Amino acid sequence: MKKKKQALKVLLSVGILSSSFAFAHTSSAAPNNVLSTEKYNKEIKSPEFISGKLSGPSSQKAQDVVFHYMNTNKDKYKLGNENAQNSFKVTEVVKDPVEKATVVRLQQVYNNIPVWGSTQLAHVATDGTLKVVSGTVAPDLDKKEKLKGQKQVDSKKAIQAAEKDLGFKPTYEKSPSSELYIYQNGSDTTYAYVVNLNFLNPEPGNYYYFVDATSGKVLDKYNTIDSVAGPKADVKQAAKPAAKPVTGTNAIGSGKGVLGDTKSLKTTLSGSAYYLQDNTRGATIYTYDAKNRTSLPGTLWADTDNTYNATRDAAAVDAHYYAGVTYDYYKNKFNRNSYDNAGAPLKSTVHYSSGYNNAFWNGSQMVYGDGDGTTFVPLSGGLDVIGHELTHAVTERSSNLIYQYESGALNEAISDIFGTLVEYYDNRNPDWEIGEDIYTPGTSGDALRSMSNPAKYGDPDHYSKRYTGSSDNGGVHTNSGIINKAAYLLANGGTHYGVTVTGIGGDKLGKIYYRANTLYFTQSTTFSQARAGLVQAAADLYGSGSQEVISVGKSFDAVGVQ
Repeated sequence: MKKKKQALKVLLSVGILSSSFAFAHTSSAAPNNVLSTEKYNKEIKSPEFISGKLSGPSSQKAQDVVFHYMNTNKDKYKLGNENAQNSFKVTEVVKDPVEKATVVRLQQVYNNIPVWGSTQLAHVATDGTLKVVSGTVAPDLDKKEKLKGQKQVDSKKAIQAAEKDLGFKPTYEKSPSSELYIYQNGSDTTYAYVVNLNFLNPEPGNYYYFVDATSGKVLDKYNTIDSVAGPKADVKQAAKPAAKPVTGTNAIGSGKGVLGDTKSLKTTLSGSAYYLQDNTRGATIYTYDAKNRTSLPGTLWADTDNTYNATRDAAAVDAHYYAGVTYDYYKNKFNRNSYDNAGAPLKSTVHYSSGYNNAFWNGSQMVYGDGDGTTFVPLSGGLDVIGHELTHAVTERSSNLIYQYESGALNEAISDIFGTLVEYYDNRNPDWEIGEDIYTPGTSGDALRSMSNPAKYGDPDHYSKRYTGSSDNGGVHTNSGIINKAAYLLANGGTHYGVTVTGIGGDKLGKIYYRANTLYFTQSTTFSQARAGLVQAAADLYGSGSQEVISVGKSFDAVGVQ
């Protein structure tokens, strides 16, 4: 059973570097509640997170304040002969709703080519003072010999190399793409094409391949859509049916979900049919029927009397209702308008394939299998599952944590955290287990993962017990247990490995993690960097000397992350 659990826990959905972390002091540093913090990566001897009064007040644009700081500290960041203006490109400038600071997102470049996973965030206060720089910088690129050579492989050949390695000919959802990056592979740094292969057949995949631009060799790959043990769907792909939204009047229906509970549903009356289309929120919610095929999105779910009590209706009822709950949670707690914060529609497809034991976010919508009835029941029946998957979409549109190793495990943990908080928000038998409502219906008290006790299902609850192999994208579903335990302790309190944490409640937990994920985490954030960002997020919200700041630090002490 333990081996089976290890295989199945990958449902729902870079190298580990040694680092040092130290507070210069923990008193408030101007401006406001910025802690004076310096966290260095020991291996490259360069800052990963630095905060405090990093510059004086300025009337310059925020990005110019950041560039001036980076140029002044170019040796610290190992920029070589390049200035900051040539080493970084501004990708986004936003306002912090709490501190009113200007937040500048950067992408490191070299010879105008982006560096994979090397993104940075900088916070500039209203008076022009730089107060935070978060994110690692790839060092000494001007000294890398392979960046001085010629690129022998073009984009087309890179795609061909990835397809050859894939080993089968998929049916693509979108055309393969290839973009040139500078890629760090251990101690080696080279030009590489990042190839994306997105498909549903013969099984869902959203692969990222890294193909050496000189040799054409595949350097690395990972899949952001997970497969689970069990029978693979043996279904032919249908031609894509029309799935256009309907126009009509808003209506209220009702239906029974997967667990037999009755829910109120917001629908649309168009002609003589009612559709699972909710127009009442800032983002329209659509629920589709794949009819046990593998074409997306399928057909918009329709009914004649607006009562959805048939057995086949249950998966659609839950997908529709729970998408609305998740939208409401993010809107009411953080004023976030859908996963992209711009009102993107929330699309869900149920009855995907036949006996399919998975649920996933494919980059634009949610997809739910019916399960095989033994390992899973229809997966849309778990509110924490839906909250988990839609949180992946939120992360994708904010920190965009790379789905490998520590950043990937942090990505998974954030989805577990907010999947659980959405469950508490709706007050529907909430707990700190993941997937308990839809997993192994014949076994009571079972779940995919436990946040309160990760070891219950074989996951680590301390950094010293972390998985260091390469399976599961470097243990993204395993090592998430470390952050999950820290989050559980932060909300509920407790003593773990001799460290006592004072709980601050789930609401504050959510506010701190949301703020860090949207305003401090970068693509390659490690657990140690996450600690620094979360501590600063708590200081922003509750004050530099607050119990919340102390508890965040203690929660990471308890799981061995410094």
